[in-house]
Amino acid sequence: MSEIKQKEGQKKSLNKIVSDLTRPIKNHYGFTPWILFLLTVMGIGLFAYILQLRDGLGVTAMRDYVSWGLYISSFIFFIATALVGMLISAVLGLIGVKWITPISRIAEMIALGFAMWAGLIIIFDMGRPDRVLNIFLHGRLQSPIVWDITVVTTYVAISILLYLLPLIPDIPFLKKTMNDQPKWKQKIYKVLSFGFKGKPEQYKLIKRLIRIMAILIIPVALAIHTVTSWLFAATLRVGWDSTIFGPYYVSGAFVAGGAAVIIAMFVFSRNFRLKEYITNLHFDKMGKLLVMLMLVYLYFNINEYLVPAYKMKLEDEPHLMGLFTGKFALMFWTVQLGGLIIPTILLLFKKMRKPVPSLIIGIVVVIGAFFKRYLITIPTLLHPHLPIQNVPEEFSTYWPTAFEWTITMMAVAGAVLIITILAKLFPVMPIWETAHEEGITNDEMNKFAEGKNI
Repeated sequence: MSEIKQKEGQKKSLNKIVSDLTRPIKNHYGFTPWILFLLTVMGIGLFAYILQLRDGLGVTAMRDYVSWGLYISSFIFFIATALVGMLISAVLGLIGVKWITPISRIAEMIALGFAMWAGLIIIFDMGRPDRVLNIFLHGRLQSPIVWDITVVTTYVAISILLYLLPLIPDIPFLKKTMNDQPKWKQKIYKVLSFGFKGKPEQYKLIKRLIRIMAILIIPVALAIHTVTSWLFAATLRVGWDSTIFGPYYVSGAFVAGGAAVIIAMFVFSRNFRLKEYITNLHFDKMGKLLVMLMLVYLYFNINEYLVPAYKMKLEDEPHLMGLFTGKFALMFWTVQLGGLIIPTILLLFKKMRKPVPSLIIGIVVVIGAFFKRYLITIPTLLHPHLPIQNVPEEFSTYWPTAFEWTITMMAVAGAVLIITILAKLFPVMPIWETAHEEGITNDEMNKFAEGKNI
């Protein structure tokens, strides 16, 4: 009797899991207006980019001295945010952290969306994007740009595999419950099933492949942001001439990505009505993880600014004083205090790791992370070794023009659009792993997918 009750409970649980996780794919209130909004933002950005192509980079605020502006700052931010896929799915997954199950796919969606657009932002920064193929045809191994493009491409490829592989065991459930969906969507499910029948050896193979991809993506992900940091650190410029830029960038990337995951967790838990799956426990755990990541990043920040400030070399002084007390002081201290130190302190308190406070802190940290990349890029370029002289006034200042902001917003909307489309096509949480955690066996899942009684 107890066994029957147990099976009935499992059946109900599996029905509920499948129903809850596939419901947003079928019906999602507000989906169409949201897509139209994103497409509108992207359309305006595309129009601005077409004008930039027609009139050249003169429409931006970039000039001879500040040749890397908002686009390169945004590129670093996008790469940083994309690293969270590696942190959640690979690092935490490989060491067996169980609470990441509901959020691992969300982290991979963020990684894919931001990594794909990071590559495009480099092209926005090019005055002659038609020459981008020359990087592949005539690129030199000594060039960090060649390494950067190589690791970005590799990271995107592995992230796609790491997103698709855990999706395969979910496909039989989608094929069963999505009969009323458009044929093109059913064809996608059929193609992505790769003949998966739920056999034990297939589950074993899937888990082995996921593990291999999780191991492979760690060095690639570390390389992608380390190489990005070398674009700066390999240059003899005040503010960039640092030996710790690699770990400094990577630790900052985890902070930006962790905060982005918290925002996405809140949106999906509320908008997709998944509060039963993404619970207060997950916000609490992510809050604690973010505290640890921010403390590590704070340590690197202290090293990055305190040591040069103590020595205060003649060539470093204008740059550092510009950050500490000069025209970048307001942004610098706002980012350091508001985007890093205060959120760290707040998240030490359990009540601040609840969903709503976590969302607010996550948004503040992400905005702080964006402007931190701006502070890494721009002030250094405004302090060259030789004084800026005999040039127009606009050469000695920089603030992004409307063109740069609009085109950057197109990239942000594009990344969010990718995440939105993925969330509309596939469950944002793995059905089969969620079922396993409920004690449901593979045989019972196979019978359910085939429409048999379990």
